[in-house]
Amino acid sequence: MRVRPLFLLTATAAVALVVAAGCEAKVQAKAYNLPVYVTPDRGLRQPTPQLAELMLEAVKPTQAEPQPAGAGPVGLQARVQQATDEAAAVGAALSVAILDRKTHQLVSTGNSQVIGTASVAKLFIADDLLLHESEGKAALSAADRQALDIMLQSSDDGAAERFWGQGGENAIITAVAARYGLTSTTPPSDGRWWNTMSSMTDLIRYYEMLLDGSGGLPADKARVIVDDLSQSTPTGLDGYPQRFGIPDGLYAEPVAVKQGWMCCIGSDWMHLSTGVIGADRRYIMVVQSLQPSDDATARDTITRAVKTIFPEGRIDPLRRGL
Repeated sequence: MRVRPLFLLTATAAVALVVAAGCEAKVQAKAYNLPVYVTPDRGLRQPTPQLAELMLEAVKPTQAEPQPAGAGPVGLQARVQQATDEAAAVGAALSVAILDRKTHQLVSTGNSQVIGTASVAKLFIADDLLLHESEGKAALSAADRQALDIMLQSSDDGAAERFWGQGGENAIITAVAARYGLTSTTPPSDGRWWNTMSSMTDLIRYYEMLLDGSGGLPADKARVIVDDLSQSTPTGLDGYPQRFGIPDGLYAEPVAVKQGWMCCIGSDWMHLSTGVIGADRRYIMVVQSLQPSDDATARDTITRAVKTIFPEGRIDPLRRGL
């Protein structure tokens, strides 16, 4: 894709805002041939409420299970804080949110910032396309289906560009945000899908409603998305490594992930790792980092953060809960 000049936004002191654009940034030409995308300055909404305020009412277990040392929300919250502190020590800003869909317990950094989604916006493109197919408003050929799979599994920009244009561009984001109640998710001001804005809150909510069907996408179509995410490839179609964060951090769990990355917010790299964890799809995790470093260092930082939170590479099987 085309290389564009960078516009760096400034946020209020209360919000650490990541505003750069782009899906898989292609700046390290000698290594990955990755394009740089940018977001022009724009007006922004106020940050959404804390993630905890949007949690569903907790379902109380019928019988308390014994908790190993360091288990439970207090232990997990402490590890999230440890990961945040360790990231800060190497100059990275880390945001984390983890939801247990069974108990509706959510542990997070309490961060309500608005973020650029990069290629995570491909979830919204796929969702809108599959809904239109289910309603008889769009017909997907075998080639279209393959392109959709590659877009989600290997983050193909070309397929995203084609479906974006066919689906009405910004109207896609507006429609998905309305169906899912994503109050911080807004269409790109410049019409480029990779500049779609969202928040940790909205991404958690999107996955939750995708899985339980309350976002309006039929279950068989939702399975298409989740099955593709479960087959996320080690590298993107452009050659960029995309196992950072959740895949390499929760290496002992089956995961279904959509990754996003972008570069050159000043000297910073942004990495966004999102997805569903566990064979039963019980957990949803969103982790984002912003770091002034090279891409390999930034990927290592976000992966080490997930490993700090889950040092055994899995959600503790003795309790299977947060």
